[in-house]
Amino acid sequence: MNLYEERKVKQMEQLGVREGEKKKPAKQVNIVSLKMVREKSLLYPERAVRSLEDGYRLFKQFLGELDWEYFVVMCLDTKNQPTAINICHVGSLNASIVHPSEVMKAAILSNVASILIGILIGHNYPWRVPEEPREDVEVTKRLVETGKIIGIDVLDHLVIGDGKYVSLKDKGYI
Repeated sequence: MNLYEERKVKQMEQLGVREGEKKKPAKQVNIVSLKMVREKSLLYPERAVRSLEDGYRLFKQFLGELDWEYFVVMCLDTKNQPTAINICHVGSLNASIVHPSEVMKAAILSNVASILIGILIGHNYPWRVPEEPREDVEVTKRLVETGKIIGIDVLDHLVIGDGKYVSLKDKGYI
């Protein structure tokens, strides 16, 4: 028996397949690691987000004037200092579909204590006055529940557009 055949027999034994039985091919399992890669950075002189207005200004500084809907996660440490900003999803002309796992991924990898939706998580309505659409309220509620399970507080969700913002916490949804 050559070396290849010996390895195959050994693998089959490890899988619990005996000689004479139908052999199952081994499943290859990838060994992976996750890393966050810094693409760029910006300076934030205030150092901590102490109010909705602070969060709004930092969010606008990051997003600028965009022509698409963006759903962004801004991660905060225990002192409410921003540690990372991640674009979770770029929407189409009038929609942005977001799943909690996409939103929480950056927060988990950043080892944060809390996030704000719109301040820490949020998105931009480039062509209209902000409001709290039903879809945003539903996503926010799911994110709050997900955050409770994994131990990351969702502090707020800001919907930003036309130089203004709406806080879903102030509206009673968080």
